[in-house]
Amino acid sequence: MSPVVKPKKEKFTFPGKYLLLIFSILSIALMVVTYGTTAFDGPFNTAVGYVVVPFEKGIGRLGEWLSNRSEEFTDVKRLLAENEELKNEINKLTEENAILSQERYELNSLRTLFELSNEYDSYNKVGARIIAKDSGNWFSSFIIDKGTNDGLQVDMNVISGGGLVGCITGIGPNWARVKAIVSDKNFVSGQVLSTGETLFVEGDLELLNSNIISFSMLEDENDAVVVGDKVVTSKISDKYLPGILIGFIQYIENDNNNLTKSGYITPAVDFEHMSEVLVITDMKNNDYE
Repeated sequence: MSPVVKPKKEKFTFPGKYLLLIFSILSIALMVVTYGTTAFDGPFNTAVGYVVVPFEKGIGRLGEWLSNRSEEFTDVKRLLAENEELKNEINKLTEENAILSQERYELNSLRTLFELSNEYDSYNKVGARIIAKDSGNWFSSFIIDKGTNDGLQVDMNVISGGGLVGCITGIGPNWARVKAIVSDKNFVSGQVLSTGETLFVEGDLELLNSNIISFSMLEDENDAVVVGDKVVTSKISDKYLPGILIGFIQYIENDNNNLTKSGYITPAVDFEHMSEVLVITDMKNNDYE
């Protein structure tokens, strides 16, 4: 037979709220008796004092503690509300600062375009904003927000920053695709401004990581071309208007045939950071040859 297991008696528990109620009633009763009657006058007064006074002091301290906690809780709520208000204010200021920074950047960009427009004031131009670009860090091919509705055509030249960006290769009613001169195997006929010597500028995205593009076929028998010389588009280009700045000579070396030279050019345009461009609406024709 299995042993008989006596059920354990449940422990008696007295709810804390009832205990607090009893002590409160007892305290009130003692206070009434103490101050409203003379029941404890005489020999019992001292004995009762040992019981009532500490009890009343305890109740007083408890009340004081609860009051302090209530004030602290109120302070915490106030501080939390102030903290939330400060957070909202900081977020608002951060947003306003970001907007101001963006506006300042756009203002500087527009100011640069305005100066560039004045530099090429002999050409008619239309401003446009870049709305998309191919993957990668460089603006080698991108889309602008102007098209045939704005009078644009394929092969129109595009400038920005310090000079030539490229030309339009595709177009729609309200958009146009621009291929930059730094695109791989994109050739531009150039000219050294100081000497008039011609050369060919070739796009290479790998070189652009070093902020340079290459040139070749420079005939310079008198070694007149030096580092720092400006290179502009030449009159013999089939689609680029003459005199638009391409960049500056950075390095020159003799080719193996000892007849021509090649080297590198620092582009006038920052092809990593662009947001607005100018499209020259004049087309290359016999007037520029």
